Amino acid sequence: MKNTLFSLAVLLTMLTLPALAQTNYDAEIATMEAQDKTPPANGILFVGSSSIRYWDGLKEAFPGKPIIQRGFGGSTMSDLIRYIPKLVLPYSPKQIVVYEGDNDIGQQNRSAKDVYSQFLTFFMLTRKQLPNANITYIAIKPSPARRKSMPASAEANQMIKQYLAGQRNTAFADVYTPMLGANGQPRPELFKADSLHMTPQGYEVWKGVIGPLLK
Repeated sequence: MKNTLFSLAVLLTMLTLPALAQTNYDAEIATMEAQDKTPPANGILFVGSSSIRYWDGLKEAFPGKPIIQRGFGGSTMSDLIRYIPKLVLPYSPKQIVVYEGDNDIGQQNRSAKDVYSQFLTFFMLTRKQLPNANITYIAIKPSPARRKSMPASAEANQMIKQYLAGQRNTAFADVYTPMLGANGQPRPELFKADSLHMTPQGYEVWKGVIGPLLK
């Protein structure tokens, strides 16, 4: 009954979200579900778009931490909401580290307020089911390929940061600021040739910010 009510809540939430072109990730999610039938208890779940998916050595970056890596490339906040029952709840993680919003703004031209609103939906649905889990949001990164999106990304980051500051058992990982150079522009050495995905140096910046926030 509890799962049924949660599914209905997700459905109602999705019906009230702005109309978005949605990608079917069922096959990719099924592959991730099959990766380990016995995930670590009280794990730290990293979930989100390609910046999580392509983080080679994520588990090794935080030795001794029960990391679960569940990124699905190209995803948006609404995709994450849709897959909460498959990607989040089954693991009963002690901490959820979220990276979404980048594609919402950069690909779908959503506003900062759209991202903020959908993050609140994710937060409230997840907190209702996992009341004791720490929820950590990774700031939307500043990418050279998405310079035009940087003001909206910075605005969304600030809104989410302010919200989490008033909530218990949460954290905001500000990777945005250290990824900028002295000129206020994205540091080119942190990005691959596509100017969107990160190099190992970029992930080192993330590691330095996120590491102290892990439980």
